[in-house]
Amino acid sequence: MFYLLNILIQMKIILNNSILRKTLGPFNDIGFVPTMGGIHEGHISLIKKSIKFNKKTIVSIFVNPKQFNDIKDFKSYPSNIKNDLAVLKKIKKLDFIYIPKFKDIYENNKQLHIKIKKKDKILCAKYRKGHFEGVLDVMSRLTTLIKPKKIFMGKKDFQQFFLVKNLIEKKFHTKVIGCKTIRNKNKLALSSRNFLLNKQELKDVEKISKTFLNLKSKIKNMKNISSFLQKNKNDLEKFFNIKIEYLENRNIKNLAISNKHNQSKIFLSYYYKGIRLIDNF
Repeated sequence: MFYLLNILIQMKIILNNSILRKTLGPFNDIGFVPTMGGIHEGHISLIKKSIKFNKKTIVSIFVNPKQFNDIKDFKSYPSNIKNDLAVLKKIKKLDFIYIPKFKDIYENNKQLHIKIKKKDKILCAKYRKGHFEGVLDVMSRLTTLIKPKKIFMGKKDFQQFFLVKNLIEKKFHTKVIGCKTIRNKNKLALSSRNFLLNKQELKDVEKISKTFLNLKSKIKNMKNISSFLQKNKNDLEKFFNIKIEYLENRNIKNLAISNKHNQSKIFLSYYYKGIRLIDNF
């Protein structure tokens, strides 16, 4: 009981910008982990990394409607503040949790005029119109409010990390740190959207994930990777009864299509029973 009370005393929940500014004002070494809730081990690994490298750590929970191109996706997004807080309260040395309302994030209604460059309208940006504009807008606003020294983001959504890092590090005195994708024992990348799957569906998706991961070793000495992936895309859609949006090998430095194994990742997006899942490996 004493241990739990001690954690509650150490960690502060912040519900509006007035308290946020007063609370964070004295600190200049803040690590920030932005989330939309659905807290899992992937988020926890980011938080622990922030705690290790910064004097203070803050986690935000905000489901940003402006980054959803599908209203159904927004409404079905797994969000349970009570569960999230129960998980976060167990993390030793976590200092602050920021749970803003829409009006807190968008207190300044001035549009930021963020546009994705034509060359970056690939992968998720190609299929989710306005998504990354919404992501970059909210990340810019959160960074302005929190003024972190470092932001910690997972690389499961590598394109998101890539775009956020390019914007934030140019605009602010903030470093964006990319952290490895956390997977379960069956190699499935952890994701808040996994909470939308039942036990059997999770097993199915784990099989799909393992199959795609095996592609990485197969392309090592291949000359035409794009052709190989296209053939596998068609075959795997039929075999697993899924709809693949993209399955592409791209350079990790600029996200250009690549036919080389080195300095590249295979990027994947697919729908399984109406649920959109992404990965890279």
